[in-house]
Amino acid sequence: MNKIEHIGIAVKSLDISIPLFEKLLNTNCYKTESVESEQVNTAFFNTGDNKIELVADLDNEASRGVINKFISKRGEGIHHIAFDVTDIEAEMKRLVAEGFVLLNEKPKKGADNKLVCFLHPKKTNGVLIELCQEIKT
Repeated sequence: MNKIEHIGIAVKSLDISIPLFEKLLNTNCYKTESVESEQVNTAFFNTGDNKIELVADLDNEASRGVINKFISKRGEGIHHIAFDVTDIEAEMKRLVAEGFVLLNEKPKKGADNKLVCFLHPKKTNGVLIELCQEIKT
């Protein structure tokens, strides 16, 4: 793993949270994006060398959405930590060999031009870990 790629924060509403984080971080949201594979809307902020990703369900009324389920159990807040990797498939194989459990067998397209894979939090001390690899064009 190369570095922390971003920290994901679960929010109920991007409409409410984007202005709040723009004030908090003293920077504008540089990108919003819907990620169909995860059924979420995202908003990104640069803070120096780091990024913050706000994550909300695509359908704010969907109480069954993954983010709303998370919020109903834990409240709004840190949802995941994402790590940049050079070769996501090799990293997935390495982590499985080390005993970690993947939430998806193959990388899938995520937000911000990335291939992504999540690790089950039961094997990572309750922290949802995301692996991210830049999609080369």
